[in-house]
Amino acid sequence: MNNANLILENLAGIDPSPFFVLSLAPYLFFLYWIQKSPEIPKISLWGFRLTLLFVAMTIVFAILAKVLYESDLTDIDPLHGAAESFLTLSDALIAVGFLQANRKKVVNNS
Repeated sequence: MNNANLILENLAGIDPSPFFVLSLAPYLFFLYWIQKSPEIPKISLWGFRLTLLFVAMTIVFAILAKVLYESDLTDIDPLHGAAESFLTLSDALIAVGFLQANRKKVVNNS
């Protein structure tokens, strides 16, 4: 077995859960910082906040997949799709907010 395969095999054995928990701290700092910025549209700010709802719902649906179907979330399409819909909603709000802000900026500069 070559070194690359050995490295990949070792990485595959790492539980990613602690990384998700650790990533929460920088994201909360980001939310704290971004809400103080007058440049961020309010709709986009709500989209960034709703990303936390996506994370929470993904955890809930992952637990349901394990308990109800004894499987991973990614294997249960209805639950996986429901979880991803929260990400779609948050992304849409972020995009709409910045698109509206860009239109206002273009009109003001005309």
